[in-house]
Amino acid sequence: MAIKNEAFFKDLGARIAATRKERGLTQQALAEELGIAQQTLAHYEVARARIAADLLPRLAERLDLSLDELLVGKVLARTPSKRGPASHLERQIEAVAQLPKSEQKFVAKMLDNLLAQHQGQESANAA
Repeated sequence: MAIKNEAFFKDLGARIAATRKERGLTQQALAEELGIAQQTLAHYEVARARIAADLLPRLAERLDLSLDELLVGKVLARTPSKRGPASHLERQIEAVAQLPKSEQKFVAKMLDNLLAQHQGQESANAA
C-alpha cells in the first residue's frame, strides 16, 4: 500500500473506531449491523484491510456521520455559488454543521417548527 493510502486508511480506521466507541457500539454489534464479520471490522479499524467502497455509505449512516466526516474527518466546505463574502445565514449554517449531531438535530427541529408555523400562517391568510 502506498504511504499516502496507508495513512488514509489508518486515519479512516481510527475515525471508525473512535466514533463506534462514542456511540457505545461494540465491534461485534456494528459488524452484525453491517453484515460483516467482527474480525473484518477489526482489520478495517487498524488498517490491515481496505474497506469496500459499497460499505462506506451504510457505515456512515450507522455511525450518524456524513461521508465527508467519515472519510476526511470534517464536513468539507462547499464553494459558494455567488461571488463575495458568505451571507450571515450561510455562515450560521456552516457553524451549525460544526456542532455535535445532537445539537444539529435540535437546530433542525427548531427550523422545521418555525417553517411549519410560517406555512400555517400563510395558509390562514390565503383563506
